[in-house]
Amino acid sequence: MTDTPSPAGRVALVSGGTSGIGRAAALALAGDGCRVMIAGRDRARGEAVVAAVEDAGGEAAFVAADLRRPEEIEAMVAATLARFGRLDVAFNNAGFQEARAPLADQPAEVYDAVFDTNVRAVFLAMRAEIAAMGGAGGVIVNNASVTGVRNAYPGLSLYAASKAAVLAMTRAAALEYGPAGIRINAVSPGRIETPMMLASGVADMSVVAGGLPARRLGQPEEVAAAVVWLASPAAAFVVGHNLCVDGGFLAG
Repeated sequence: MTDTPSPAGRVALVSGGTSGIGRAAALALAGDGCRVMIAGRDRARGEAVVAAVEDAGGEAAFVAADLRRPEEIEAMVAATLARFGRLDVAFNNAGFQEARAPLADQPAEVYDAVFDTNVRAVFLAMRAEIAAMGGAGGVIVNNASVTGVRNAYPGLSLYAASKAAVLAMTRAAALEYGPAGIRINAVSPGRIETPMMLASGVADMSVVAGGLPARRLGQPEEVAAAVVWLASPAAAFVVGHNLCVDGGFLAG
């Protein structure tokens, strides 16, 4: 098996890297010594993340990519190779959550939006990333969700199903590519204070926080720390794992 590259000089690709968990992960990976390609749909926000990385002494670039478009996923990985010459770490983070409604009230086009972003894009990204890593090995971390393990709230059946699919795909791919030196794992955030969470239709976040053993919402930086660890040599024996960052949500 190919050894995990040392932190210094590694190249990381973060999709959905312009806000929330993706932004925090890009900054954290850069702080760990990675050169970072930040991918997303909003150029202004992406360039702001690049500036934040550079202000902290790191190196980063931005590539515009809508992960609902297969050709833009290929272009995202190609742009990473063109700019940095290699790919060592990929955090497949971009996601989409439907507006809360019972399953029978969800239109088919909403299903398409959820699964195109949360499942097909992860498949296409992993396919391109695995090819880019090749015999040099590398690390892929897929952003899943605790709702893929246990969905405690009604109205998010599509999101929950899509994240369960990400977990299944992560485990299967880890078995396939672990022998080639590509470690594939997932991180499953719980109730994290991100734009997606705050726009989820929950009226009182204090009630959500109070229902967790930690008695608070998580922060994007706490998920980012888990991503950095999974991508590090310290996690070299961690393969096909789902690391839940959930304040105890799944323990209840």
